[in-house]
Amino acid sequence: MVDQKGSAKASKVAPLPKVLKQEKVTKQRDHLFVHPPKNYDIGGDIRPRVNLSRYVKWPKYVRIQRQRRVLLQRLKIPPAINQFNYTIDKSQAHQLLKLLSKYKPETRKEKSARLLADANAIAQGQEVVSKKPYMLKSGLNHVTNLVEYKKAKLVVIAHDVDPLELVMWLPTLCRKKEVPYCIIKGKSRLGKLVHQRTASVVAVDNIRKEDQAEFEGMIKAFTAMFNDNVEIRRRWGGHIMGIKSQRQEAKVKALIAMENAKKLGLAIG
Repeated sequence: MVDQKGSAKASKVAPLPKVLKQEKVTKQRDHLFVHPPKNYDIGGDIRPRVNLSRYVKWPKYVRIQRQRRVLLQRLKIPPAINQFNYTIDKSQAHQLLKLLSKYKPETRKEKSARLLADANAIAQGQEVVSKKPYMLKSGLNHVTNLVEYKKAKLVVIAHDVDPLELVMWLPTLCRKKEVPYCIIKGKSRLGKLVHQRTASVVAVDNIRKEDQAEFEGMIKAFTAMFNDNVEIRRRWGGHIMGIKSQRQEAKVKALIAMENAKKLGLAIG
């Protein structure tokens, strides 16, 4: 009996190898309504409710700025407007603003102090000799007159003037009168030079002897970039579609290519 029990314990059936095991086949049910996978991309399915407290509701003027930016990318922009997208680079702008800051017009306090000093000198019987000041010229009408009479040596135009029609014709006038000009980013930066919040255009009509060499180097660079650059006046801008439109256009092109390939295959056969 003892031997039989021991033999019963020892005689265990070895498991089958994995190759011989039969895998269970699950039958897929034919659903009446098939649910397609959800797509949460832009323009896709409605997203599930989540916590949106981390998102910022921007002010209306910021939303208008963004919409304007997108609209300018989508529309086809003529060269007369598109030329204001080509501005001087950061290093050139820094060098130019550093030079122009030496020719800032005097403030009200400085002017009153100068006139008071002159009045005191005249009261004491001294002769006051006032030299012509070297300062920037601002104001669209004033700068236009300087350009028409070829008195301006350099015209600096802001790229973000609103409405742009105010200065859109000014580059053409500068080229016609052979006056060097450049386009710089930021009307507020020009406004700081003339003690205003913003300035659409600034002109230089006189330059000191110590700044003459640096000024002439800038004029050569700006003339090559803007006055003599024909491509700026011919290049259209914008017409950049969004992601959805680009994907749709790619699909249409792929279908057209397939149809052409089929036609070629039939023609060869």
